Amino acid sequence: MLSIFKSIPTHMDYKGQKLAEQIFQGIILVSAAIGFLYGWTVEQFGWTVYVVLAGFAVSCVLTLPPWPMYRKSPLAWQPSVPETSSEPSQKPQENIKKKKHK
Repeated sequence: MLSIFKSIPTHMDYKGQKLAEQIFQGIILVSAAIGFLYGWTVEQFGWTVYVVLAGFAVSCVLTLPPWPMYRKSPLAWQPSVPETSSEPSQKPQENIKKKKHK
């Protein structure tokens, strides 16, 4: 059962994060405008809140899970460089002589 949860991807790349933020803000803005106009038309502020909350719920469903459209451009990491010497390297600052101030 736990292997099913481990197979679900949980990452999102930087371009995907930017896209998710833009989608989130767009949906919130559009739902706020529609909610305001509808609430003003029916003269009920409660409907404005309901429409904005519905827009918030839709935007959460579209942007919070790491959908494949948010993982299209992953970063290419460089491979790690293995250490060649077994001796601990000295810090460059240890080789510099300290000047005495008068």
